[in-house]
Amino acid sequence: MDALLTDIQAIVDPSGLIRGEAVGQRINDWLSGAPCRATAIVRPTDTQQLAAVMRCCHAAGQPVVTQGGMTGLVHGGQAGRDELVISLERMTAVETLDPLDGTLTVQAGAPLEIVQQAAASQGWHFPLDLGARGSCTIGGNISTNAGGNRVIRHGMMRQHVLGLEAVLADGTVISSLNRMLKNNAGYDVKQLFIGSEGTLGIVTRAVLRLQRPTTSENTALLAVPGFEALTSILNGLRQRLGANLTACEVMWQSHYRLLTEELGRHTPPLSADSPYYLLVEAQGIDQQHDEQLFSAALKDFFEAGWVSDAVMAHSGAQRQALWAIREDIEGLIQALRPLFAFDVSLPIGSMPGYVETLECELAAVRPGSRLVVFGHIGDGNLHLSINAGSDDADTRQAVERLVYGPLAALGGSVSAEHGIGLEKRDYLALCRSPEEIALMHTLKQALDPKGLLNRHKVLPFIACSRQEEST
Repeated sequence: MDALLTDIQAIVDPSGLIRGEAVGQRINDWLSGAPCRATAIVRPTDTQQLAAVMRCCHAAGQPVVTQGGMTGLVHGGQAGRDELVISLERMTAVETLDPLDGTLTVQAGAPLEIVQQAAASQGWHFPLDLGARGSCTIGGNISTNAGGNRVIRHGMMRQHVLGLEAVLADGTVISSLNRMLKNNAGYDVKQLFIGSEGTLGIVTRAVLRLQRPTTSENTALLAVPGFEALTSILNGLRQRLGANLTACEVMWQSHYRLLTEELGRHTPPLSADSPYYLLVEAQGIDQQHDEQLFSAALKDFFEAGWVSDAVMAHSGAQRQALWAIREDIEGLIQALRPLFAFDVSLPIGSMPGYVETLECELAAVRPGSRLVVFGHIGDGNLHLSINAGSDDADTRQAVERLVYGPLAALGGSVSAEHGIGLEKRDYLALCRSPEEIALMHTLKQALDPKGLLNRHKVLPFIACSRQEEST
């Protein structure tokens, strides 16, 4: 290891290699805040340095874990004592913006919020958005195929990537920095790396597709008396607002009441006695016209009995205050520690029964448990925050079985937008067929035959074989 690190330091210079006690000052997992346990942290400044580092690691059979903003919730960036961390924190450049084609080329370590700001400064808009925008990186967004708040209109991260560059386990650079919207020449190689969580290659640069910014924005928080009314509102908004509907976020009463009345972290804009709260946002290009459509839709929903109360934002500050209730993950962690956080997807119509059953089963198996729910209802994604009194391994496994078990029969998925990582590895077969998993193994074996990239993650059988070899 010392010889390998000497070679690596010669590539990245002394400031590009962190060793010793300084490694433990970094976190290994965002949710727990546990210290990093890796042997060292390697910080290349460009693709060529990373390729040279990976050639050394490949020759030595040295496993590596890539880390971005460390905002994930499935331990995808967790590194062991015999692993090296590859951090892209020095690869943050926003390189070029093409104002005619509407593309932005960036290094993978660039934070999402910086990319949003860079696009806005040139009169463009990068539509991916999530609560961790200030910390999460473009490379992390790509490797997990991030979703966020605007999927209902703009889609997942996959829809925003035109081309990318990646370094394979042996140091080979795959440069597929396509800038064209249409390119049907052979296999779309970039798709191999989007959503593969760093197990097939390390994304280093990307060409992102931009949009023209909207000029109107209307946001409202609705108190909804029942789930049937909730789905009626969703369908009504889709019909009335069309493509202008940007976000449709649901909060169960458990989430809304906890963060407003119980913790007092936010002034409640509406009373906390409704079973559901819907945060709705629409963006367009004509404020007066769009506001009329938005207000008329809400009025009709009131008259139909689908909405019992509502508040509409009339300023940027009011809009941010409404979103703050939905995005206050720190408040959830504070109130529910030790917290188990889950991210699942399932058919919208199955949501109320699934949540009710889960709540009852948690109470039976772990008396005193607490379940808090919110999600992106427009794309079938629920986030479940659970306090079961303890975070030991037995409790976690018991809770995981309750959360994941019903999803296969419902046609759901154990991961909507956060990936598989370590946490969901053993549940992958609930939402992927044996043939799909076999193909994943084939791809892994072809691109990383030594199993050096983010080992133990995503694929359970490869993880087990590597663990056996290491022991």
